[in-house]
Amino acid sequence: MLRLALIFGGRSAEHEISLASARFVAGALDPDRYEIVPVGLSREGRWLRPHDLEAALRDGLEATPCDDVDLAVDPARPGLRVGGELLSLGVVFPILHGTFGEDGTIQGLLECAGLAYAGAGVTASAVGMDKELMKAVFASAGLPQVEYLVLRDDDCTGAAAVAAVEERLDYPVFVKPCNLGSSVGMTKAHDRDELAPALESASRYDRKVIVEAAVDARELECSVLGNERPRASLPGEVVPGNEFYDYEAKYTEGMMSFTIPAALEPEQTAEVRDLAVRAFAAIDCAGYARCDFFVERASGRIMVNEINTIPGMTVMSAFPRLWEATGLGNRELVDKIVALGLQRHAVRQGLLTTH
Repeated sequence: MLRLALIFGGRSAEHEISLASARFVAGALDPDRYEIVPVGLSREGRWLRPHDLEAALRDGLEATPCDDVDLAVDPARPGLRVGGELLSLGVVFPILHGTFGEDGTIQGLLECAGLAYAGAGVTASAVGMDKELMKAVFASAGLPQVEYLVLRDDDCTGAAAVAAVEERLDYPVFVKPCNLGSSVGMTKAHDRDELAPALESASRYDRKVIVEAAVDARELECSVLGNERPRASLPGEVVPGNEFYDYEAKYTEGMMSFTIPAALEPEQTAEVRDLAVRAFAAIDCAGYARCDFFVERASGRIMVNEINTIPGMTVMSAFPRLWEATGLGNRELVDKIVALGLQRHAVRQGLLTTH
């Protein structure tokens, strides 16, 4: 039996979404194959081992009895220190969304500790999290995108920021923190009066703010799975209950509908799947990811929106639903993600570190 540390929670505005995703992953892990070691990261960054995983995911870490644990950063003896004793681990499944989890930080820590882990490595995680870097890499790879502008530090807000946006883009525009997901801090600004507070809101979450041109488009999502030879799922179409696909629409039951497969021409379906794999490869991703797209209504042009290296894994989330529609059930899907992490770790372990 493989001992698997399921890491959830974290120092992020997406803390609650991580708990919901962890609940899904825990339910999909085969109890005959895996011994789950729950590791919750508090909002302050404490590493905790809850006595009851189900209670921690339902009620939160603050309301659940926990023991403190530490990661043993020792490649010769990878594992967790619990009460002064070392608990060895076979693999880690980080299901942390947003900062300090999806951005390469936890991945770097696990690399230093010599632990196999599910999902993308340090570089892909960091690039996939930072929308400015992600879009630059996509542009270098020749992937089609909407027009955008990045503001940073003291230039994120105020009259000069508004003027910079208006010089480059027409209204309406989308305003987002560069390093966050789940549509947290995201606003659609229809005019100058809405743009200034939108910039203020996004700047509370990150030192960089990205402003994107809004296009009249359908929104598609496509899941990707693999390491050296990734493959894409069937694409699905999101129809949000709100004006756009915001946090409420994503995580409130009944606030969006999701059509799988998306109603596309065969050549459009093939193009979306190809672009998803190309986006995955462009950032050197591994394991699994979800790629989001726009299909412009007037022209039919398909554009890459973004890639998510730890996509939501809740019962409402697109990633597992897309794979289920493509023929891969939840248990098989999670097994495959774990296997890909072990495979990637074995390859890295075989590389030379001396000369």
